[in-house]
Amino acid sequence: MAEPNSGAPFRHVIDWQNPDFTDYAKLEKEMERVFDICHGCRRCFNLCDSFPVLFDMIDETPSGELEGVAPIRYKEVVDACTLCDMCFMTKCPYVPPHEFDLDFPHLMLRYRAFEFRRGEPSLADKELVATDRNGAIGSALNPLMNWAVDRGNKFTRPIMEGIANIDRNAALPTFDKPTFVKAAKKAPKPDAAAPAAGRKAALYATCFVNYNNTSIGIAAQAVLAKNGVETKVVHPECCGMPQLELGDIKDVARRAAAVAAYMRPIIEEGYRIVALVPSCALMLKFEWPLILPDNADVKFLSENTSDLSEYVVDIAKKEGMAPGMKPLEGGVTIQLACHARAQNMGPKGAEMLRLIPEPDVQVVERCSGHGGSWGVKTGNFETAMKVGKPVARTVAKNDKAFVASECPLAAMHILQGVEAIDGAKMPIKAHPIELLAQAYGLAELK
Repeated sequence: MAEPNSGAPFRHVIDWQNPDFTDYAKLEKEMERVFDICHGCRRCFNLCDSFPVLFDMIDETPSGELEGVAPIRYKEVVDACTLCDMCFMTKCPYVPPHEFDLDFPHLMLRYRAFEFRRGEPSLADKELVATDRNGAIGSALNPLMNWAVDRGNKFTRPIMEGIANIDRNAALPTFDKPTFVKAAKKAPKPDAAAPAAGRKAALYATCFVNYNNTSIGIAAQAVLAKNGVETKVVHPECCGMPQLELGDIKDVARRAAAVAAYMRPIIEEGYRIVALVPSCALMLKFEWPLILPDNADVKFLSENTSDLSEYVVDIAKKEGMAPGMKPLEGGVTIQLACHARAQNMGPKGAEMLRLIPEPDVQVVERCSGHGGSWGVKTGNFETAMKVGKPVARTVAKNDKAFVASECPLAAMHILQGVEAIDGAKMPIKAHPIELLAQAYGLAELK
């Protein structure tokens, strides 16, 4: 006979179209239930700031119990959540099928959906997450925009802080020109003699790689071509992770339906969809099917999507990698991005780096603290730096030549943390695929 609550963890469908989902009385009751369980457990004390905020406000009450906390303060816990999913994936013993049935990140999402329905996000917040539009403008005007977002710009950054609530001290991504979609037209031809010849991958560019960090996509194309993989680059639109963080689930559902319909004929042509950023892979593989569980295109896309590192490691295991890689001098510290870990696929970024001869790879399994658009906002940036400090200290202590993360924003944030440590040697920031490209002699990082 099976043990009670036995079985693999799973997540419930996000019932966002049910009126009860954003009914405040029901939401408050569920938050009270979950917060009381968290208070009695406290295993997540060292993850994001949501849990210290919750536990401190309970401990400050005369009774030391949740009943002493005014429900209006629950919002403070929600506002501290980055939706990294690490509490659900790595810490919580009460996720389904446990009878307590906890999914803390999706409860925070539910509260944000309630806030969005009430019109609480500011216009600035909504404009900040319009990543495709912002990226297109930034790429077209990249010299001007890169000047404007520079941390050292004493003119524009205070203005951005006042208008858009973007902390003047937060490092922001720059913009590339041309976009990856345009640059990809000059992709190298696949090596027909390579072990993985015959594979076909459609690279989902993602808004970040398309507009902000095209070198990741260019490196991915080069490495895959070296290994015989035919590639095409697609970017119908953003996956909607920024909108999800804002609570705009309806818009995420619209994007999911549209992108999945766009991808279906590409998959039917024999291409595997490969997402270049973990957050986007997580959306396609896991979040979209929970938002639109009855959409056949979304289900089909989910079953035919791989994370970039996952895809390269699969080549290594099934066909073997093309020869020609050389060792990297100085070693690498890799931070396993939260949204890569949330895909429940194992440490594929680290596995990929260990394909390089004579690997010198140190792994950090802690959150960088960035949290996407959350981490650059005034009021959040200092918390983001605090949460990421242990990672930055480890990177500085390891003293490797490179610091890598599959999440480009995490890598940037970690580097800013290392910069704040007196006497720390500054490593070169890279995506693992860029390091593979360098090992093959296909790219040179500086």
